[in-house]
Amino acid sequence: MSEYVIDIDSLTKIYQTGKTDFKALNTVTLKIRKGDFVAIMGPSGSGKSTLMNIIGCLDRPTSGTVIIDGENISIVSDNELAEIRGRKIGFIFQKFNLIPTMTALKNIALPMVFLGGTTADRDRRAAELLGKVGLTNWATHRPSELSGGQQQRIAIARALSNNPSIILADEPTGNLDTKTGEQIMGLLVALNKEGKTILLVTHAIALKRFANRVINMLDGEVSEKS
Repeated sequence: MSEYVIDIDSLTKIYQTGKTDFKALNTVTLKIRKGDFVAIMGPSGSGKSTLMNIIGCLDRPTSGTVIIDGENISIVSDNELAEIRGRKIGFIFQKFNLIPTMTALKNIALPMVFLGGTTADRDRRAAELLGKVGLTNWATHRPSELSGGQQQRIAIARALSNNPSIILADEPTGNLDTKTGEQIMGLLVALNKEGKTILLVTHAIALKRFANRVINMLDGEVSEKS
């Protein structure tokens, strides 16, 4: 078993816009160990989002090899890619992306629907995760009845629902005040200490102190600083 949960070699991604080719990623090579907490930083247009979309099994490379938790996502079918995404990746977004008509419990349980199991089992797991993020008493509340910090905690619980190998956090404190943002980052640090691999995409320089590795991106290439 490889020590790397993410193993990327010579990754290139080219988008075609009309007759013009745009190279969003340029022969990126990157290895991330299980249990790393990595901050990926860089200006708009640097390639951060493209890299995260490929790691998150939302997009495919033009060339190169991308191995996620032992599976080469460069060569699998679309259905297999979706299945890998459902099992191995947990997403946390800046805008929470909760379903407004669903309760907190059902929002957390939703990703488990696609992997099967009974409703009772899914609800039981969701209730456990509500407790983990400190919101046991908010199970029946809908997103509109929750604060921004509470919604992000629900989003974190949802990201954990299928026990993924990797958590991708895209500007997870971007819509929160400073104090609440610190609480959310503390929760991510606690998950990392439990063994989760965390990839944090952020423009906020202050957040890099939470990571044990900082990867800087510019013009589709990566460099690393301690």
